[in-house]
Amino acid sequence: MTDAEVEEFLATQRVGRVGCRDGEDTYVVPVIYAWHEGCAYAYTTEGKKVALMRRHGRVAFEVDEYRPDGGWRSVILQGVYEELDEAGAAMTLDLLRARMAATGATGRGPSREAGGSGRAPVAFRVRAERLSGRRVERG
Repeated sequence: MTDAEVEEFLATQRVGRVGCRDGEDTYVVPVIYAWHEGCAYAYTTEGKKVALMRRHGRVAFEVDEYRPDGGWRSVILQGVYEELDEAGAAMTLDLLRARMAATGATGRGPSREAGGSGRAPVAFRVRAERLSGRRVERG
């Protein structure tokens, strides 16, 4: 994929997977994200992925799409975890709400309140250092 195709793809998807180190293992978890100026922005609650990313700030982020005809696209970025302050959290929520509205998603969307688990909310971004994209066209 060209750089422009990678950017377009990341801007139109909404679910990505964060890969973080957990000692000798890798922990991968899906997140809803918004792509903005070379970063994947997400809003979550404290838990294992946040603890791991705080400990090991270098993470991978993967986004994929599979079509019924057998074609697919996938982008992998290597980057750095950055936890955001109050202003960054507000911007993240705005980006996520706009992204969800653009895809026709319904519901109340992310909020600054702790989830049902009672864990504290965390806004973060993964700043891309390297991006690579591949696709296979079928049919």
